[in-house]
Formats: sequence, structure tokens, C-alpha cells
Amino acid sequence: MSTPSPDRGLARGVQRITSSALGPYQSAVIRIGFSVTYLLFLLRELPHRHEMYGPDSPWSWGMAKQLISGNEAFSALLWSDSTVWFELVYAVALLSAALLMVGWHTRAMSVLFMVGVLSLQNRSIFLGDGGDNVIHLMAIYLVLTRCGQVWSLDARRAARAAASEAAGSGRPVRNVAGAVLWAGLGLVLVAGSVADGFGGTWWLPTLFWVLWISHGAWWAVNRYAPRSEPRTLLDVIANLVHNATLVVIMAEVCLIYATAGWYKIQGSRWQDGTALYYPLKLDYFTPWPELSGLLASSGVMVMVLTYGTVIVQVAFPFTLFNRRVKNVLLVAMMCEHAGIALLLGLPFFSMAMIAADSVFLPTVFLVWLGGRVTLGRQRLFSRAGRVPGQRRGGEEEAPQHSGSGGHTLVG
Repeated sequence: MSTPSPDRGLARGVQRITSSALGPYQSAVIRIGFSVTYLLFLLRELPHRHEMYGPDSPWSWGMAKQLISGNEAFSALLWSDSTVWFELVYAVALLSAALLMVGWHTRAMSVLFMVGVLSLQNRSIFLGDGGDNVIHLMAIYLVLTRCGQVWSLDARRAARAAASEAAGSGRPVRNVAGAVLWAGLGLVLVAGSVADGFGGTWWLPTLFWVLWISHGAWWAVNRYAPRSEPRTLLDVIANLVHNATLVVIMAEVCLIYATAGWYKIQGSRWQDGTALYYPLKLDYFTPWPELSGLLASSGVMVMVLTYGTVIVQVAFPFTLFNRRVKNVLLVAMMCEHAGIALLLGLPFFSMAMIAADSVFLPTVFLVWLGGRVTLGRQRLFSRAGRVPGQRRGGEEEAPQHSGSGGHTLVG
């Protein structure tokens, strides 16, 4: 008996969302974009870290402790008011952002990255802008994604392990660093749970414990039963969580632009087309006064950019069903954020929003971009390693494109 077409379509859909983690390149770009953004922010504020989040902050440790006791937020900085503890947490935030960027033990680093972001931002909640709110949310979402499938050290290690298995070497790849990370984070988790240091919420310690236990189960199954049904079940669960989180990230970006655009429509300055003029005349929003003044002096340009901003933000969620229109508006929004970084001196806000927008970038473009980066890196290292005057038989060496197959949940 033949299966009806709707049933076959439903079966294909279920098979797709359970058998693979969708959007591997998009999730990798989100991982790299947000980790780079926060890493550069922490490096820039390194000389001022004590005034912003540390013992010299105007928002004192006691005031932060009192506020968090009421709103039940999480911040590891409030476990102790010592300078040594602050430096340790800041260093962990820096290191986790750097390691998440390169994709080393991605899942563990995403958890540490989330802890660093929440700890610093909740310590002084009156600092930051809209970009910090986006980083705050995305740091939580990244923990639930398989963002190390491509463009990561995890993916390269998984590819080497697969090649070794295919070659029949019979030597299992030992992951000592992963075991040490798992044991160390388990000790920290036990200490934090005993001391009730997770802000009084139930979801955060539950998330930590579920992640920690699932990683232990994942390692045990991969080690002793790599081709069993429990291994397949764990893979299906990981794919479902990843795909659902990716949908939430897309919805979050659409919600940000929709609310921003509809709130702008209600403003009189946005209605008459002069809203852009005023921030261009604020001293603390004009890193390039001459450039800002030149733009503000053109009434037509100010009106076009003001109305264009509203139109793009309101229309973008409705263009997701038309690929070409969506791509055009996506480029327009990224250019808009680049202009905000240049004209208004908000680089980290713009970087955060561009990283969030990248979830909608076409896979074909990302694959092409990855190929260009790989080719450029190969040419750079081949020239750096070549002896001056040395020739390769009179012929130019053909570029070798490395595959990006393989993925890992934790590493």
C-alpha cells in the first residue's frame, strides 16, 4: 500500500529535525560573533574592570547583593567580595570567550561563557546598552546549541577521529582535557549548589545539573556503546534541543526588530523624519564630529535614513518567507548597524546585532565565505613557510580545500 503524500512529507520533516542539527554554519557564526564581541569588550575594559564590575565600582558589592537577593539573578561575583575572586571570574570570562571563539570543547566553554556574561552583567546591571541585553540572552541560548559542528577545533578533532576509525587504526581518541573539565565543573557545581549560589532560581541549577549529567552519559555511551540505541537517542535529543533553540533565536531577532520598529512609529520625531538628526548632535555619540555634522547637514539624507530605518525594522519579520527580499533587508540592517558603530560610537552594540542577524544568512554564502577564508589561510601559511627563491617545479600548487565534516556535542 502506498503512503499518502502528506504522511510522507511529515515523515521527512520529522526525520530532518531529529537526524541532524540544522543551520550548522549559522550557529557557528553566532558562536564566533558573540564570543568575539564579548572578548573584545572585556579586553577594552580591562584597565577599568575594577570600576565597572569590581571592588571600586560605584555600585558596591553590598548594594549588588541586596538587589540580587530581591530579583534572584545569578552572579558568581557575589559569592565573595575579595579582589582575588573578582580577578579569577574576570579571567574565566576572558578565557572562555576566547576558547568558545575557536571552538575548543564548545559545550563546556559555552557554559563558562554564559556564567561569565551573567556574572559580570548582573553585578552592575545599570551599565551597558541594548547590545548587552542581546549578549545576555544569546549566551544562554548558545549553551543549548550544537554550535561546534563546523569551524571549530571540536569539528577538526571529530574529523580526525572519524578518519582514524575509517583507516582501521583501532586506537581510540582519548579526551583527557574533556574528562578534567567535566570533573572540575562538577566540583564547582556541587559547591555552588550546597552554598545556594545560583541566585535563588530553580531553572539555572537544574540546567547546570542536566548538562553535567548528560555530558557524563554522552561520554559513557560513546566510550562503551558507540553504535547502540542509547547513543542514537542522545543524538536525537541533542538535535531536537539545538533545532528548537535555533528557532527561538530567530524569533528573538524578529521580536527585537518588530518591537523597535513599531515603537519608533509612535514617536513624533520618527514620524516627521528628523529622529536621526538629534543623536548626531550629541557630543558623547559623535566620535567623528565632522562626519556626523556632514550627515546632519543634509535634511534629505536624514529623512531617508530615518524612514528607511523604520521601514526595514518593521518589514523584516514579514520577509522571511521570501528569500530574496529577506537577503536584501538583511544586508540593509547589517549596513545600518555598521553605520551606528561608525557614526554613534557603539561598536559592541553593532557587533552583537550583526552576530544575531547572521542566523538568517544563506548557507551557500557562508560555505563560500568559509572556503575563501580557508584558501586565504592556506596561501598565507604556504608563503610564510616557503624559502625565498624556492620554486615548486615551475608550477603553482593547487589549493587544497579542507572539509568541515564531523561534529561534536561537547568535545
